[in-house]
Amino acid sequence: MRRIIPYNQKLKQLARQLRNNSTLAEVLLWQRLKGRQMLGHDFHRQKPLGNYIVDFFCHELMLAIEVDGSSHNDKLAQDDRRQRELEAMGVTVIRFVDADVKTNLSGVVQQIECWIREHTPQSSLKRGICHSGRS
Repeated sequence: MRRIIPYNQKLKQLARQLRNNSTLAEVLLWQRLKGRQMLGHDFHRQKPLGNYIVDFFCHELMLAIEVDGSSHNDKLAQDDRRQRELEAMGVTVIRFVDADVKTNLSGVVQQIECWIREHTPQSSLKRGICHSGRS
């Protein structure tokens, strides 16, 4: 059953602007998420969800992926409230630091793949091994 997430039409233009002005880390990660490359799952970038825009989102998995750069350093309380509201809509949020995406993209991709494998029936996934712990 697909969940309905409120769509704020007012965020459409801002989401488009964010897609056109992506950070290097967002561009690098998008190259690995787009076109169903992530174990066959369809991701969208700069996706409005409720009153927020998440960096990447897969509706099928109800998974948002956020890449936090230095602009998030002073917004911990805002990020926490935002994450709680997204989780209340049934969305899981995985966060990565901008520098990790730029310096360890394969490790970030592996962590996303592991999350998908752990939260999706095995019959629908390509084979792979997840190792516990961070990369």
